[in-house]
Amino acid sequence: MSDIKQQIIQELQVAYWMEMETVMNFIANSTNLDGVRAEEIKKSLLADVTAELGHAQNLARRIKTIGGVVQGSAEFTSRQASLQPPAQTTDVVSVIKGVIAAEDAAIGQYTKLIKLCDGVDYVTQDLCIQALGDEEEHRREFMGFLAEYEGR
Repeated sequence: MSDIKQQIIQELQVAYWMEMETVMNFIANSTNLDGVRAEEIKKSLLADVTAELGHAQNLARRIKTIGGVVQGSAEFTSRQASLQPPAQTTDVVSVIKGVIAAEDAAIGQYTKLIKLCDGVDYVTQDLCIQALGDEEEHRREFMGFLAEYEGR
């Protein structure tokens, strides 16, 4: 296997685990948040679980298609400290900021993959471009929530 192909697989695995961790944290936060002001955020998080899980499934299929192996949970390392459920279940702003941080990280990872795949693997590049668009949309939505909560 070529070095660039191996590097693409490794970066796809990073993106896969980012998506899986996001799914876990979105489920936790959409379940744990309390209060009237939390309802819209909870609904949005639940809706985004489906999109993020879809990204993970697409990444897994691509990893396998290009010669990699999808890793099991023993390979997982948590990285989303800012998206952990807050101790205070009414702390909606910290969840919003955590989502924005997770989306920023996903945007960075997909951008990295898009550049890495350029001229080498157009199918993976296209998959990452599509996911990047979704992540940018999610980020914009939560930036709007943050502006509303912070009175901007």
